[in-house]
Amino acid sequence: MRVTLICHDKPGALQTRLDNRAAHLAYVEQTGVVELAGPFLTPEGQMSGSLLILVVDSLQQAQDWAAADPYAKAGLFGSVTISEWKKVLG
Repeated sequence: MRVTLICHDKPGALQTRLDNRAAHLAYVEQTGVVELAGPFLTPEGQMSGSLLILVVDSLQQAQDWAAADPYAKAGLFGSVTISEWKKVLG
């Protein structure tokens, strides 16, 4: 199943994102469940959140993955929405 994670950073948390980016990217690589990912950007071009599409066996697996993400552990996100998603195009 595919699951989307839509994550919005806490205001003023760019440095937290930058400080934990290498660990986050290593986690993405290590776990092997991320199909597509990238940051949301402010009008000024600064990273301000994340959109990820995971391929997992269950919604619980996606929730566990999100909780173990170094960004989440660092308290980067103000909100996280996790939803099952159906790919239709692309």
